Amino acid sequence: MATVLIDKLLEACVKQGASDIHITVGQPPVFRLHGRMRKLETKTLEPDDTVSLMKSISPERCQRELQEAGSSDFGFAYADKARFRVSIFKQRGNIAMVLRQIPTTMLTPEQLGLPEVFTKLVMRPRGLILVTGPTGSGKSTTLASLVNFMNERVDHHIITIEDPIEFYHYHKKSTINQREVGVDVPSFAEAIRRALRQDPDVILVGEMRDLETIEAAITAAETGHIVFGTLHTNSAQGTVNRIIDAFPGNLQDQIRTQLSTSLIGVLAQTLLPRIGGGRIAAYESLVVTSAVANLIRENKTFRINSAIQTGAKFGMNLMDDCLFDHWVNEKVEMEDVLGKAIDPDSLARRIATHKRQVQENQIIEPMGDDLVEEI
Repeated sequence: MATVLIDKLLEACVKQGASDIHITVGQPPVFRLHGRMRKLETKTLEPDDTVSLMKSISPERCQRELQEAGSSDFGFAYADKARFRVSIFKQRGNIAMVLRQIPTTMLTPEQLGLPEVFTKLVMRPRGLILVTGPTGSGKSTTLASLVNFMNERVDHHIITIEDPIEFYHYHKKSTINQREVGVDVPSFAEAIRRALRQDPDVILVGEMRDLETIEAAITAAETGHIVFGTLHTNSAQGTVNRIIDAFPGNLQDQIRTQLSTSLIGVLAQTLLPRIGGGRIAAYESLVVTSAVANLIRENKTFRINSAIQTGAKFGMNLMDDCLFDHWVNEKVEMEDVLGKAIDPDSLARRIATHKRQVQENQIIEPMGDDLVEEI
């Protein structure tokens, strides 16, 4: 029964293009479609239903981990149609699951609308590139796209360290080894340390979630590798602060110096519902120029935003500027833009000013034509 039901759910999810399936006791399955939650018109799930659905797709080791730790994550393929990243967990003593659909086709950086400068940064011989944003903002998709971009162009050895593996990469020009935390290696930090002995050119660290991992990633970037990492921060300036703050006070000066030499770029991103359906990404990009490196080293990170503002010629831009452009170009609604803004008040004022100017121009133009006719 459960396998039939899970197949139907997965099939519908792929067909409709839902990003997530939520399964929990007391309501029918729910799809997240274009960022909005939609309940399916099927039966309400009982405790037995969620248990059998969970068992129909979860490996033994994850079921054990669920019993011991209260949750577990894994990836699995649905035929050759899609891959899913699954989180199973307990809530109120019952079993719940969230399945995130991972697209099987990789989009190019152009299709994703990534700032062009990042395709240049990934081709550098060494340095740390951070892709940041809240959960579900498309970080994995961006990283997969950049790894694929390199895979098609250069003969590198690329090692990815993920929990769980999301996009499957195949050897093209590069050789790619993908290691799953908990299956192939015990932890992110351990995997990075081991990777340094595996002759890598590029190391992708799925999540920089603790001090040890951050330290290992920075060291790897310093020793002549391109390192990709992700963090759950909303802005480039916030990302730099988050990394420094992860270290105890007596080490922060040293980390500032290391970060100023190893960090080459930060891409912060978020996803918004697009007018007419689908979703669109907004990006903030920081390129670490010598001026930005000095700000990091001298503990003046509060000035990073103004450096981004004046750094357009290097490919930098602020999140709120990107959101404003999306609104002006009628790609997204004003409410959605303000909901994702770093400084919503300032953006609201800017939008109001723009609306006023548009109205004034509309009033002036017809008068101008009349005057021409009279003359």
